[in-house]
Amino acid sequence: MDHNKQFYINGEWVASNNGTAHDVTNPATEMACGQITLASIEDVDKAVAAAKAAFPAYSRSSREERLALIDKIIEVYSARMEDLIAAVMMEMGAPRMLAAKAQVPAGLGHFIQIKKVLEDFDFGGELGGAKIIREPVGVCGLITPWNWPLNQVACKVAPALAGGCTMVLKPSEVSPLSAVIFAEIMDEAGVPAGVFNMINGNGATAGSHLSSHPDIDMMSFTGSTRAGVLIAKAAADTVKRVSQELGGKSANIVLDDADLERAVRQGVMTCFANSGQSCNAPTRMLVPASKHAEALEIAKATAEKVVAGEPDAEGTTIGPVSNKVQFDRIRGLIQAGIDEGAELVCGGTDMPEGIDKGYYIRPTVFGNVTNDMRIAREEIFGPVLSILPYETEDEAVEIANDTVYGLAAYIQSGDSDHAYKIAAQLRVGNVSVNGASSDIAAPFGGYKQSGNGREWGVYGLEEFLESKAVVGS
Repeated sequence: MDHNKQFYINGEWVASNNGTAHDVTNPATEMACGQITLASIEDVDKAVAAAKAAFPAYSRSSREERLALIDKIIEVYSARMEDLIAAVMMEMGAPRMLAAKAQVPAGLGHFIQIKKVLEDFDFGGELGGAKIIREPVGVCGLITPWNWPLNQVACKVAPALAGGCTMVLKPSEVSPLSAVIFAEIMDEAGVPAGVFNMINGNGATAGSHLSSHPDIDMMSFTGSTRAGVLIAKAAADTVKRVSQELGGKSANIVLDDADLERAVRQGVMTCFANSGQSCNAPTRMLVPASKHAEALEIAKATAEKVVAGEPDAEGTTIGPVSNKVQFDRIRGLIQAGIDEGAELVCGGTDMPEGIDKGYYIRPTVFGNVTNDMRIAREEIFGPVLSILPYETEDEAVEIANDTVYGLAAYIQSGDSDHAYKIAAQLRVGNVSVNGASSDIAAPFGGYKQSGNGREWGVYGLEEFLESKAVVGS
């Protein structure tokens, strides 16, 4: 049965109460590929009530019961991989390789990792004369973005379940089809009624009401800094916990001792992965001024080999960006870079060659960028790279830190000790050295306007726990 127009509340698929229809657009074709219902205030209240009613029993479940549940989720998720891949390709226009090798496995990876964490996690202990109890924070509102839909859903739901919380998930209305399948997985796996609830909806109605709801104890949000501010304000009146992973403008510092060819090629491809739609994408490449011209040549040659095309087409490297609003914004920022005097190395505002429909952006590289330009300061969220020259390492660090964001940074060096010395000076939550991939056992999150709190692994579990001190005998 097609559950796209329904919500999953209290262990059942239910119709909306006064919700509105919403078409889901395939960004590769600009055509509707499905339809969902956007939740009303009444729908949100119903989902929160179900989570609140389920909390007392689930919060007292044993470690063994939660491990068994997570095992079953892993089993069912693994069996639905092809369905999830198809959904991500439709709702995001993601190339098959990206959907099958990264987008969908990322969600499974978080459940596998949280199982390892839960097996050994210490929920108690002694501290001085007190007994410490780590217990679930309560009913959680989870709002997730469109760019890595399953990764972001799973890295919230998995630790919330492991910690004994109940929850209401509101995925992005831009990419909700994979989340509907995810809810089907939760149902088939036997998650107790009311523990996991899912509604579709927009930020202005469902997201805002969820954030301000007096029966929600914690909000976990991933998305833009602008939306994060609104969620924090909505949550403030009820003094609920708010954990956020927000925007980024990550610097990729190519040090003088790095292999320039390798560093620049890797930096370009990492920036353009997922069509540039990653909050931690290395969108500012900092290179020694003496090597700037050579770096531009390498970047141009690399970018021109990136093929934007249909998700199922052979040879496609990147797909479209996810929606028309984002498409228009990216092209506007590319034009701003041209207008502000940056050197357009390749790409631009035109559609990629041979493409006349879909929200496709030409892979674009700018050189001779200064850090006061909009393309160096604003999160573009598309396949657009800015290359900035620097004279000294101190200047490189200063440029890297000269941003309101602090999510991630990248360092390329021929000497790991040298790289770690630079890493220690950067005001960010994550640093990748010489192209190392993210480790889902390590904490993920940002400084400054990139958010607060951490996700993934043991740090992600701790976000969903309260600490209670019991003193005396």
